[in-house]
Amino acid sequence: MDSGERRHSEEQRRSAALPASDDHPAVDGDPQRPALDPQLIGHKEQRKLKARREQGRSVWYNLGMFGLVGWSIAIPTLIGIAVGMWIDRTWHPPFSCTLMCLFVGVVVGCWIAWYWIKRESGHE
Repeated sequence: MDSGERRHSEEQRRSAALPASDDHPAVDGDPQRPALDPQLIGHKEQRKLKARREQGRSVWYNLGMFGLVGWSIAIPTLIGIAVGMWIDRTWHPPFSCTLMCLFVGVVVGCWIAWYWIKRESGHE
């Protein structure tokens, strides 16, 4: 490797490095070469490992998860409304069962969505 190639690779390495700041002091007085921080390195390593694990997740996976959450809230809500309307028509209670069943359906739907998100994210 001649001196021109060596200088070019050195410039690429320096441009890829983080600039020095108060959080990351410079090494040897060079502001383009921050000191190595073990916590920063550990954090970057954890991010890279997580990205490798989740590499197969595409936009379609995320859209599917979005749909799953939407339907898991919508279906129990609609069932709650239907049951509440049926109770209101059948027994004529002094209060609105439709509203109560709507609320119960939303709560159940949110619980189901929370369960699926937790399960799919791998934090069981």
